[in-house]
Amino acid sequence: MTDSRSLRSFIPPYILNRIIAHGSERQRSSALSTLSHVRTLRHTPLPPVRSAAATLLPPSAQPGQVRRSIHDAQGKMLLPGMPARLEGQPATGDPAVDEAYDALGASHDFFWKVLGRDSIDNKGFALIGSVHYGQDYENAFWNGAQMVFGDGDGEIFERFTRSLDVIGHELTHGVIESEAGLVYANQSGALNESLSDVFGVLIKQHVLGQSADEADWLIGADLLTPRIKGVGLRSMAHPGTAYDDPLLGKDPQPDHMRKFVITQEDNGGVHINSGIPNRAFYIAAKAFGGFAWEKTGRIWYDTLCDQGLNNEASFSDFAALTIEHARQRFGADEAQVVRHAWSETGVVPTQEQS
Repeated sequence: MTDSRSLRSFIPPYILNRIIAHGSERQRSSALSTLSHVRTLRHTPLPPVRSAAATLLPPSAQPGQVRRSIHDAQGKMLLPGMPARLEGQPATGDPAVDEAYDALGASHDFFWKVLGRDSIDNKGFALIGSVHYGQDYENAFWNGAQMVFGDGDGEIFERFTRSLDVIGHELTHGVIESEAGLVYANQSGALNESLSDVFGVLIKQHVLGQSADEADWLIGADLLTPRIKGVGLRSMAHPGTAYDDPLLGKDPQPDHMRKFVITQEDNGGVHINSGIPNRAFYIAAKAFGGFAWEKTGRIWYDTLCDQGLNNEASFSDFAALTIEHARQRFGADEAQVVRHAWSETGVVPTQEQS
């Protein structure tokens, strides 16, 4: 899992491009360097960071035992950086280090305790994170071997470790890569982004003990500074409503297939069109009620792990499998709830297409 094609970044290029076009000189500089760096990473081999950092941690003594190492990149773009906090060590007092440590632990606990999954690869994969990456770096990403978090510019974005669901989102990219290898382009890429949002938000809900009714269903709610007019980067409940700001523009996510965005940007709109499957998940979770990870989350996870899930799956392909897994695990009534959720977003399951 160390191929340059594995790069998955949280802030989409269309937001960085808006900042480059409309921001202050400092904001434009930060966004431009972030965007240029992400593009460079997509086309260059990644360093063998996993082997270097993982050697700092002892092997797992038993299944489900979390192994974390948080590193301080010290404002540079060299990975993994200096070891800052290893598994079992006390808090450091550096908020970014400690937030990353705690969030990786919460993410690991969710996958193990709720879904019975032993880390990213289901084999005890060591969780490695680097903080203080670059100067005013306006992103977080999974590079196929570890998670990386910038500090933001403090004007548009806060430090990226503030958001538990963002850290869960990035870790989930590793799970997807390990299980389904969904190609990061077009509809399969939007499913990749949506699944990362799904499990990122479920991890947050699990930590907070929130039911589907109590949750805010926002992704990145802790990232935007008070000067930005918005509640987060994405809304799973109401895609397209997360922000409407003179600098960032308006949230472009569609909530229905009739609004599907055809674009060459953002790998075919992976961060944009993910709003459609995100809303389907939300509708199903609200219909089931209770804790969203108990039924809807389990169905989506079963689907992710289904060997019949093609790595270039469309929304329709994925929808058909979720309906089948709902039926297999819970029954016909639950399958109907999931079918209805997809129909509300205009997605017709593959086997039901004429």
